[in-house]
Amino acid sequence: MRNVPVVARGDQFVFGQNLEDVAEFVGLQGTGHKPLPPEQLIGKWVDVLHTAQGFLRQIPDARLNELVIENRDRTIRLMGHHVFRIAEAFLETVEDGVEYEVQLANVPPKDGTFTRGDEIAQYGDAVIARLQRWWIELADKTCQQNVKTFFGKQPIHMLYERSTWHSAQHTRQLNAVLERFGIQPKSPLKAETLAGLPLPERLWE
Repeated sequence: MRNVPVVARGDQFVFGQNLEDVAEFVGLQGTGHKPLPPEQLIGKWVDVLHTAQGFLRQIPDARLNELVIENRDRTIRLMGHHVFRIAEAFLETVEDGVEYEVQLANVPPKDGTFTRGDEIAQYGDAVIARLQRWWIELADKTCQQNVKTFFGKQPIHMLYERSTWHSAQHTRQLNAVLERFGIQPKSPLKAETLAGLPLPERLWE
């Protein structure tokens, strides 16, 4: 085992990143979740990232180094960067052949960089452009090709959906930060954007 979460039974275990694998491991006939088609995911992911850009531009720069929530050592600056780093890590795996690991999506910005919300949003512009270019140029849009991850070879589709909802969950949290600051989001996340994504029920899970 190289990372968590892991579901174990005796000396056998399965990584918890792929819930379908977990369901099979515990004897269930799948999770009941129907993955969204790849062509829907790209639109949802881009919408999520654009929404996150808007939130970051509304958060006062002087508050970016405050904690997102009191009981976790992660600043708003780091989480804002992370929303886009998730997509960049996905692209490094599917385009560059880098093995996907948890830390790949958690590479923090260098000290002294991304100190303004607009600067993080501009980083998002480059990531969004690369993501859209990847989709346009992708020859096999079924996304069933396998890529290397720390929990074994997985179809692109699985990592693609997981990365989409991962960005969406943190964007939901940025929305909550704005509301806590008494700032009305100019462009909140749309219900139709989140529809069909296997998001955690709770905001801080």
